Amino acid sequence: MIRELYNVRALPSEQATTPLTPEEERRCRATLFTELGNKIADRGWVRFPAYSREERARLVDVGRMLSEHWGMTVTVEAEDECALRLSLAGHALRP
Repeated sequence: MIRELYNVRALPSEQATTPLTPEEERRCRATLFTELGNKIADRGWVRFPAYSREERARLVDVGRMLSEHWGMTVTVEAEDECALRLSLAGHALRP
């Protein structure tokens, strides 16, 4: 028996990422803003994984948004190739 398949798409390879819709992107940034902002407010810094360019750019934007919201500089630094650190002044990475 032969069946016709409608609305079937090939899945992307495991290494390829699918872009977020504008609504998903907005919700993701809002969640990161709240969760990371709370941790930074508690201890002055937070480490968060970022494996792709999109994730790194998203965290840089969240850091900028937090800086504007608080009126204080939130620095975003790479700890290694897989994580970024967002911190307030005085909590930056030391060489």
